[in-house]
Amino acid sequence: MSLFLCVDCGGSKTSAVICDASGDVKGRALGGPSNFAYLGIDAFVDAVKVATSNALKTCVSPASVAPVTLPPSEPIFAAAWLGVSGVDSQAAIDKITPAISALLGIPAGRNLIVCNDTHLLAAPLQMHDDVSCAVTCIAGTGGIVVSFTQAEDGGLKEMGRVGGWGWILGDEGGGYHVGREAVRQILIRSDIASVEGPWEAPLEGKETLQTRILELFGLTDVYELLTAIHLPDPSSTNPITDPNVPEYMHFPREKRLSQLAPLVFASAFEDKDPLAINVLKTTSGLLVDQICILLKENTLKGVKAKEGVICFGGSLAGVESYRKMILDRLAELGHVFKRIEFVDDAAAVGAKGLASTERASKV
Repeated sequence: MSLFLCVDCGGSKTSAVICDASGDVKGRALGGPSNFAYLGIDAFVDAVKVATSNALKTCVSPASVAPVTLPPSEPIFAAAWLGVSGVDSQAAIDKITPAISALLGIPAGRNLIVCNDTHLLAAPLQMHDDVSCAVTCIAGTGGIVVSFTQAEDGGLKEMGRVGGWGWILGDEGGGYHVGREAVRQILIRSDIASVEGPWEAPLEGKETLQTRILELFGLTDVYELLTAIHLPDPSSTNPITDPNVPEYMHFPREKRLSQLAPLVFASAFEDKDPLAINVLKTTSGLLVDQICILLKENTLKGVKAKEGVICFGGSLAGVESYRKMILDRLAELGHVFKRIEFVDDAAAVGAKGLASTERASKV
């Protein structure tokens, strides 16, 4: 009963970290996607089960080869904290909690926390005495921003949230949005060229984004991208067996676009391609617009940047140049945060936070 589990459930992967009562990491493991809204309850619980079981295997040295059975025959965890992408309502939390309670052997209550994954990123608010609020900004596969203050019991009090609507409706600033905007701008440029004449290469930087994307799809004509992107998702009941079928046909449409994000980043930050830079200015700018909604002063739950910490998370936000785009635009609009943090291991931060809260409760 001295182990503390935190599971960061994202659109691309599941990260499970286990700490002891002192806050020392004893085990960790990665698993596949676990966005609740995309997967549904059964596949979500299975993803958490696999990651947690594998993390438990690493809690001994040498790591266990045999899988750890869940639910456990005897209590293993003192507390668990799950930050879940795709959990956007109390109804979703109420649906998840009983299944996770049964899986981990932890009764529903104060020792089993289920919330949106942005909550894990807000831990720095509890680590710095000179800030009174936090804004968490996730830019990974998807995108969402949430603001927090500290609750009277020392926990986190959510103030406002913007975005996180999933790839069909939003996810501004995330990988899908970046890929979609890249294809859009390539197509728009070609449309304009059909009227005004051929596109002139930039004087500075390299024109690489369009080439990179066409090569990835194995295409030579820009307008063939329309077919490549719009083709239906592959069906599990009718799998593709023809070895000559292009690789992108094996991916769902969301993945066909989100996989373009690394190409955009390489063209923008390595090659200085103006088109790629403009794509990222557009996507980061829309993310900034969402952050600014949380920073509206003299509103019911608005917070002040100058009194807070902005906490970044996600693979795209992990790129310093992309974070700088976001921070520079915020500064242009008059919002400069007192502190800036990038949380690269939210599950570890969460597990240590659970252990710390437990120690504090016994003092």
